[in-house]
Amino acid sequence: MFFHPLDILILPAFLLSLWAQFRVRGTFNRWSEVHTASGLTGYQAARMMLDRNGLHDVPIEPVPGTLSDHYDPIHRVVRLSEHVYYENSISAVSVACHEVGHAIQHSVHYPMLVVRHKIFPVVNIASGAAPFLLLAGFLFHATGLIGLGIIFFSCAVAFQLVTLPVEFNASNRAREIMVSEGFITNDEERGVAKVLNAAALTYVAAALISLLELLKYILIFTQSDRD
Repeated sequence: MFFHPLDILILPAFLLSLWAQFRVRGTFNRWSEVHTASGLTGYQAARMMLDRNGLHDVPIEPVPGTLSDHYDPIHRVVRLSEHVYYENSISAVSVACHEVGHAIQHSVHYPMLVVRHKIFPVVNIASGAAPFLLLAGFLFHATGLIGLGIIFFSCAVAFQLVTLPVEFNASNRAREIMVSEGFITNDEERGVAKVLNAAALTYVAAALISLLELLKYILIFTQSDRD
């Protein structure tokens, strides 16, 4: 049985997630039209931020796609979407410096990032197996499979919760360095905050949905166990 009264709360959370994704794209597009006073492109800002934090050996690569920007901790490379890499705008510089924030976290062994890296291999397996275990458990009324599925799904939820402080910390690092190093002016910080906060909201919404779903499965499991 997959329907549960808690779905009444999951639906608004799902709608929040859709709105967050729509908002991050809208905010990115809005501030992509506003050039920075410094004239820096996303690549230039990222390169300067890396170099000023002693990360001269971390390369920056352009990649296709929109909002495909990320830091690869395995190969220690910052990858920026072509719009961010080449353009001079509030959005481009904000996103680029946020990804460099992750590179800095990696270099200083930011605790939550270390935890996320350590649990990723387990989460990668557990998150893939959890849906099948839960489905099989509910279909065959096998409480053992449901319980195992919940444990595996809990790993994925834990990963999302650990991701939240990692993302917020990277954004805070980016904003502080961008202002102190003159990548942006104090007046431009408002646009930077809007871009980074919109992106952060997508992670919050995803974590909220996962938490509610986990609670739902736990309640169903405890009810079936009593029956």
